[in-house]
Amino acid sequence: MTIDASAVIHPSAVVEPGAVIGAGCRIGPFALIGPEVVLAAGVEVKSHAVITGQTSVGEGTTVFSFAVLGEVPQDLKYRGERTRLTIGARNRIREHVTMNTGTEGGGGETVVGDDGLFMAGCHVAHDCRIGNNVILVNGSAVAGHCVLEDGVIVGGMSGVHQWVRIGRGAIIGAVTMVTADVVPHGLVQGPRGTLDGLNLVGLKRRGVDRAEIHGLRDLYEALGEGNFRETARRLDGTVPPGSLAAEVLAFILGPSDRSFLTPA
Repeated sequence: MTIDASAVIHPSAVVEPGAVIGAGCRIGPFALIGPEVVLAAGVEVKSHAVITGQTSVGEGTTVFSFAVLGEVPQDLKYRGERTRLTIGARNRIREHVTMNTGTEGGGGETVVGDDGLFMAGCHVAHDCRIGNNVILVNGSAVAGHCVLEDGVIVGGMSGVHQWVRIGRGAIIGAVTMVTADVVPHGLVQGPRGTLDGLNLVGLKRRGVDRAEIHGLRDLYEALGEGNFRETARRLDGTVPPGSLAAEVLAFILGPSDRSFLTPA
């Protein structure tokens, strides 16, 4: 066990032998830190939180009460293999959040990026890849093997089906079930989610150039005229390289055998 001298650990907390606690960490009453856990500098673990398994937590992350990080997957195929959970820096992981380790069949690792906000009661399942600046609102759940790219927002009480990819900057409305891939910057809402436009508010907040937004809107309208992949292949190379429209086309033509949410 390695505990930096500057760490502050409440007497009632349990830090098991083998854990690594970085400089300036704070561990609250009745928290549990498992023997294979690594906490980087400045991590705060509030009262009654549990971090276990082969889990690393990046610097400046705050884990709130009753969150459980690094427990085994909720997957019947899991047979006790050694897998891990890697959490980036400066995340805010609120009360009752659960994040599981990976499975052997899914690559063995669940990865969460930097600067995320995971609100109370949300869930990140095994083998997910969560990007930077992602927000999961209260009660939302992301099933196994999903990919959420940077800047994705998932609304409260929403569910993301296993293996789904959600592209950069997309937003999912509240109480929505996402069963297919979502293009970057898409807007999805409804009990059984359909693609209902673009995340224009998010694009404007990020200061995206008006011409870029118009190009993305033109592409969205063109994609609504037929099969997504066939249309994307036809349009590939007709949009400016490096543009948001090019990003969407690359996402559609990327490595996935799932269908896409399309306009209603």
